[in-house]
Amino acid sequence: MTTPHRSGFACFVGRPNTGKSTLTNALVGSKVAITSSKPQTTRHAIRGIVQRPDAQLIIVDTPGLHRPRTLLGQRLNDVVRATWSEVDVVGFCVPANEKIGPGDRFIAAELVKLSRHTPVVGIVTKTDVATKNQVADQLVALQEVMEFTDLIPVSAVDGFQVDRLADVLVSRLPEGPQLYPDGELTDEPEATLIAELVREAALEGVRDELPHSIAVTVEEITEREDRDDMLDVWANLYVERDSQKGIVLGHKGERLKSVGATARRHIEALLGSKVYLHLHVKVAKDWQRDPKQLRRLGF
Repeated sequence: MTTPHRSGFACFVGRPNTGKSTLTNALVGSKVAITSSKPQTTRHAIRGIVQRPDAQLIIVDTPGLHRPRTLLGQRLNDVVRATWSEVDVVGFCVPANEKIGPGDRFIAAELVKLSRHTPVVGIVTKTDVATKNQVADQLVALQEVMEFTDLIPVSAVDGFQVDRLADVLVSRLPEGPQLYPDGELTDEPEATLIAELVREAALEGVRDELPHSIAVTVEEITEREDRDDMLDVWANLYVERDSQKGIVLGHKGERLKSVGATARRHIEALLGSKVYLHLHVKVAKDWQRDPKQLRRLGF
């Protein structure tokens, strides 16, 4: 008897920086969701697609849910709740090496309402940086937070139980045909992915100084007339204040150069083509609090 093909949507939730994007990448096997050691780097619902002979699992990567302090924060939370209501299964991520805290309980309280009609899987992440006892204790602690349909410890870094997690998520999907053609890893437009890669590279360079004051827009992607193996990408990197512009540029523009070089490597891997990246830094005063600017920057 052949097993029926399943297809549907899953999303990982958890407070910022619990390993959701890294897990998405480990499952998909390709870098689609941006990962950074900075919390709250994911702003778009980027979908990674896990292709298997028996199933197609589409992962929607949401921003971390948090208590909002700015208009941007509220928009992010709205994105999260809208996403949760549309998926077939939710994975709640808690790192193995950090005690369950108020942030986790805040999210669990929201998930309890959802769990009446959508299965919620408890996932203990980052087992590679925890002892066996820590992992066991965290699984017990997580069980006390809410009732899950499954509980599973994983490590996206060393691959521990990543395939088993895929099986668990797939088992919760409805039967159905493929929703996306073979070979597609994400349905995000290329410009969005490129903007995310530039932003990731910029954040890595300015870890502590500008956590969320960076937005990136891709203005244009064109093919070189004289070369069919080269694309020109024009991107603007927005900060909120003039002083931040100096931080991003660095001494004699060195920091921006290295941001551009890092981003270019990832963009070339994504597009499978050589890329010339034209990167400019602009100031958009207090964009996180201004509805007009938020719209213009894609939020």
